[in-house]
Amino acid sequence: MSDILKAPAERFAKLPGFPWVPQSHSDLPGFAGLSMSYLDVGPKTAPVFLCLHGQPTWSYVYRRMIPIFLTTGSRVIAPDLFGFGRSDKPTDDGVYTFDFHRNSLLAFVRALDLSDVTLVVQDWGGLLGLTLPMEMPERFSRLIVMNTALPTGDVPLPQGFLDWRAFSNSHPDMAVGRLLARACPHLSPAEALAYDAPHPDARYKAGVRRFPNLVPEFPESAGAAVGRAAREFWRNDWRGQSVMAIGMTDPVLGPPVMRALHRDIRGCPPPLEFAEAGHFAQEWGEKIAPAALAALTDQHPAN
Repeated sequence: MSDILKAPAERFAKLPGFPWVPQSHSDLPGFAGLSMSYLDVGPKTAPVFLCLHGQPTWSYVYRRMIPIFLTTGSRVIAPDLFGFGRSDKPTDDGVYTFDFHRNSLLAFVRALDLSDVTLVVQDWGGLLGLTLPMEMPERFSRLIVMNTALPTGDVPLPQGFLDWRAFSNSHPDMAVGRLLARACPHLSPAEALAYDAPHPDARYKAGVRRFPNLVPEFPESAGAAVGRAAREFWRNDWRGQSVMAIGMTDPVLGPPVMRALHRDIRGCPPPLEFAEAGHFAQEWGEKIAPAALAALTDQHPAN
């Protein structure tokens, strides 16, 4: 394992709209020496909303949705992937692989013994998260899926993503807060700065840099076979409730990508479309979360 960095606590001292105190897990099987930070709020015995973020964000991106999920009496868990948020950040880019991230999430779900889970995903939260239920279907009951994809290596990657990958690779010290401010113009300056909190300098951004290059592009790419197996699970074996919410202005994983994914989710009703929302759909969470909850209430699990 490479050197491991931890963002100074004082960088998280002022986070607008994010009052929750995180916990950490330092002994996930297979990840000795690494600490994963996560939010765990609400009754410990209640149904769970498991909220998985993407690149280059962290659990802060769910701050507009968490209070709405909590009104249902549920428990909300939002981990920071390794390399993001308050979680530990190995400095070696090579540490970050598809299996590294996926296995850490599988270990996390098992370590917390989560059940009756609503899986809430966007961006890499979906690329990884959509591969979890096939390994433990008894733990997952519902799905809320926002702008994401399930790459399988046998379908060409969308041009919008290829453009994003090229941009990311040309900015190894990506200005994360500035990017979020451009993508979500309603953010306050303080909210945009909160996205910079985990990354004092480029050394802390190995995880951010790596993600675009981990998307399975070819049939033999790492993660592609897992993606194909997950596609078959969602097409044929999924029995839970599902809601898809699309940020319609997303140039990377927008309507065409999401409608293709929709066809692969058994029993998923027509997508909810949010005309003003972009790639980081959670930043329009005050509208999306209530609509998603209402849609789940109105349906029955697939037979």
